Amino acid sequence: MPDVQVLRPREVPLGGPRSMTVRRTLPHRDRSFIGAWCFVDHYGPDEVASTGGMDVPPHPHTGLQTVSWLFEGEVEHRDSAGVHAMVRPGEVNLMTSGHGIAHSEVSTPETDELHGVQLWVVLPEADRELQREFQHHAAPLVPLAGGVDGRVFLGSIAGHTSPIRTQTPLLGVEVTLDEGATWTVDADPAYEHGLLVDQGKVTFDGTVLERGDLGIVDAGASQLTVTALDPTRAVLLGGTPYEESIVMWWNFIGRDHDEIVAFREQWQSRSERFGEVDGYAGRLSWLPAPELPGGRLRSRTRHGRH
Repeated sequence: MPDVQVLRPREVPLGGPRSMTVRRTLPHRDRSFIGAWCFVDHYGPDEVASTGGMDVPPHPHTGLQTVSWLFEGEVEHRDSAGVHAMVRPGEVNLMTSGHGIAHSEVSTPETDELHGVQLWVVLPEADRELQREFQHHAAPLVPLAGGVDGRVFLGSIAGHTSPIRTQTPLLGVEVTLDEGATWTVDADPAYEHGLLVDQGKVTFDGTVLERGDLGIVDAGASQLTVTALDPTRAVLLGGTPYEESIVMWWNFIGRDHDEIVAFREQWQSRSERFGEVDGYAGRLSWLPAPELPGGRLRSRTRHGRH
């Protein structure tokens, strides 16, 4: 049975002043990627009446794709490609920043509880200048085993496939398991896999994972086994190992320190690289970038920072 690397979450404020708190497992000092997945934020369930919900003003991205996935609630998305869409449970929204995009995210007035994950995918060198794009797919609930159901929102597994296009081979699945249920599934041995536990407690290839944990199995495994010790909901991520080196700071992905500095300067000057978000009526017209830290930003590879 393969070794499972366990990453514990750390709490991080998201969205500037009056920010909401998320639990972040990627990036981590010991690991930067699962395939091309480079960022995993897990939040909620939050009672919007007491927390204020999500209100992230227009902010920029470069060199990546965002993948929004909700368990509960509803989020209004607006971006500088002119897209106005809702993020709802069971429906994946994938936004391509490529050369540059800006977007806002606001929980709707109808939302009582907000609960989900925000994921990023790093674009490879050959594709990192892609034009802005938005994809949406309502992933059907499908049986995966006795007491196990799932929604395949990216990639393919167990005979189920998502139509969402990605630039590198990827997998994303929401899985729910009854207490005591086991899911043993054939896996692509070319993929690394990670299991993020949203609710409950499981063993993942024999290793216990609790709420918020991210367990990772390196490429080479042809089968994965998840057993629920409690009623459980989890997200299975996967992809072929990402071998390129990147620099990731704030909302930007680049290839070196100087490129990140240029992205920040362009955002602060409201460059056309990012465009404008129409229709956002929240607390700020845009989210200024924080100050860069002292020294040069370090690059990341598969196994952490350098």
